[in-house]
Amino acid sequence: MEDAIAATVDDTAPDTAGKGIVSASAIPADELARLTDDIVSALKTVYDPEIPADIYELGLIYKIDIEDDRTVKIDMTLTAPGCPVAGEMPGWVQNAVGAVEGVSGVEVAMTFDPPWTPDRMSEEAQVAVGWY
Repeated sequence: MEDAIAATVDDTAPDTAGKGIVSASAIPADELARLTDDIVSALKTVYDPEIPADIYELGLIYKIDIEDDRTVKIDMTLTAPGCPVAGEMPGWVQNAVGAVEGVSGVEVAMTFDPPWTPDRMSEEAQVAVGWY
C-alpha cells in the first residue's frame, strides 16, 4: 500500500525507490522516510466503525502527497458512498495525520473514483474481517 505515498515536487522526477516515493524533494530523505512511516502509523489508528480494520489496511487511502512545506494531501474513499461516517471520517484522518511531528497541515479529499472494492484490502484486513 505504500505505493500511494509520494513527495510531490516535480512530476518528472523518476521514481527511484520503486514505491511511488519521488526522491526529488526539498525534504531530506531520512526525514521523508520518517514522515512516511509516521503518517502510515497515524492512518492505522483510524478505524471504519463498521469493519474491524483500520482505513489504511482496508485500502481506503488512495493517495498521500507530502509537499515540500510538509503539508500532507490525502485522497481517500469510503467503503460505500452512503457510509454513515462520511461526514466525520475525513476529520478523523485530518486529526490523526495532523498530530504527526513535522506535518504542517493536512488536506483530505474524498473521492469515489474508482469505487472501493474488497480487492483493495490487505491480507491483514482480510484476516481481521475473517475473510482469510
